[in-house]
Amino acid sequence: MSKADPILLSVFARAFKAITDEMSISVQKTTRSPILCEAKDFVTGLYDAQGNMLEQTENLPILAFSLAPVCRYIVEFFGDDIHEGDVIFHNDVFSMGNQNNDVAVYKPVFHEGKLVAWTAVKGHQADIGGAVAGGYNPTATEVWQEALRIPPVKVVERGKLRKDVWDLIFANIRLDIVQHDMRAQMGACNVGARRVVEMLDKYGVRTFEIHKAALFDATRKMMEAEIATIPNGTYSGEGMVYFDGHHVGTEFTIRVDITVKDKSISFDYSRTDAQTDGFVNGTFTSSASATILTLLQMVNPDMPHNEGMVQPIEIKIPEGTILNASYPKATTFGNHLCPPNADAIIRALAPVIPDRVTAGWNNLLCSLTTGIDPQKNEKYVDIGFMGLKGGSGAMKGTDGYDHIGMIDASGGLLDQDYEMFEQQTPHLLKRHEYLPDSAGAGQWRGGLGVVTDYVIGSDNTQFVTFGDGDFEPAFGLFGGKDSILNEITLTYPDGTKRVPRNKDLIMGVPKNTHYHQVAGGGGGYGDPKKRDRKKLAREIRDGIISLEAAREHYGYEGKA
Repeated sequence: MSKADPILLSVFARAFKAITDEMSISVQKTTRSPILCEAKDFVTGLYDAQGNMLEQTENLPILAFSLAPVCRYIVEFFGDDIHEGDVIFHNDVFSMGNQNNDVAVYKPVFHEGKLVAWTAVKGHQADIGGAVAGGYNPTATEVWQEALRIPPVKVVERGKLRKDVWDLIFANIRLDIVQHDMRAQMGACNVGARRVVEMLDKYGVRTFEIHKAALFDATRKMMEAEIATIPNGTYSGEGMVYFDGHHVGTEFTIRVDITVKDKSISFDYSRTDAQTDGFVNGTFTSSASATILTLLQMVNPDMPHNEGMVQPIEIKIPEGTILNASYPKATTFGNHLCPPNADAIIRALAPVIPDRVTAGWNNLLCSLTTGIDPQKNEKYVDIGFMGLKGGSGAMKGTDGYDHIGMIDASGGLLDQDYEMFEQQTPHLLKRHEYLPDSAGAGQWRGGLGVVTDYVIGSDNTQFVTFGDGDFEPAFGLFGGKDSILNEITLTYPDGTKRVPRNKDLIMGVPKNTHYHQVAGGGGGYGDPKKRDRKKLAREIRDGIISLEAAREHYGYEGKA
């Protein structure tokens, strides 16, 4: 076959997606950490022999678009020393990684002795060494205080486990569960590899290569067509970052200049503020991922996610800026610079594509607890996914999603099951529910946020916070209102209240401390007084919007 068949092209596109979806199911069903099996803080991907993206299942998009750059780095790093049966680990932020806790497994796929593809899984691990259990260290100033760095390394070579390498890695990681979860990621890569080989047995490598190239070309044309609907010009926007973890009152500005020229789009961050001396920095990969996932929310959602999709996109992020820190700066917070980055992009493009942008999403304010579960006498790590997930911004014609989470998760990050939360941690959940009046008012309102209360069940608990959502609420657009700020409060057993800073490390939090968190909603879109009156009346009746707020923000004159 010398020319792509349109029917077979569709078959290949859907087969690639089915493979990464099956890999995703495998990870969810076989991992043990709630970060992975409950919240789905991982991604799966399929790449060609050169590391070009064939397809991904993007449970957490901010991780997803870091897999292909690392795959290409691995291909260059090992050169001819890539063999059937190899398995490679990687997390290093200074060789195209996005966050050190996000550890990837890469498996080369061979067919009849020839390298034809790669399968990959990247997941957020419960621990990755460093100075602070759980991997988030707001006091860090350099990478060695954050994590164990894993540049590309073979843990399996030609099908044989390298026990020396394996033991070296996991001797530097606190929790045994990480070994089990990494084996689960390896298993998912094996699942994907088997499916690729079965596909190539059926269709042949030449047919695969022809249709891969045709799929890239077709997807590139789809993205070019989407970009062409944006008026030519240069558009600028800003987003704010608050507090570097060390110097109270510090603020940093992300500045983007977006240039649209016919069928191409470029994002230039050259005017962005310099890197910080704390852990509030990003890597090029995490920041570029944030840019891509934000743009994807403004284009055809049915577009395949492969290399053709990103070909018309250019991203410039100078080294030494807060979005692309220089070695050996700390960068753990980098994934969470996505919200202010997205804010900058939305503000830049809202005037020219007002019907394709959302208002602001609730920004992140997250907590992480670690300690010893007294009932099991075992270590635990928990990222409070339930409490951190606020609402998304509204857009023209559509209210925001309630309790969807931060924009870098884009809905893929799931809640913890209540019963599993209490089984996998020593904490006792008291309340988790939608918060009335948390959404920004508008003709289309933002998504609702939530309120969460639980009682900490371990003595001497380590408590970490990270985020910016207590400084700036999600913004409204075109007359829509802002939402509310996030907050976290600890009430100790003696009644003492403590409000952590938004990047904080608190040691020795006592058992029976009450934890209270508010995650605000998304911003509203359009004049609230134009909101559908029947819908507004129902929301007042259902307790989503209070009568007082309805009268103040929506001009409601009816009764409760």
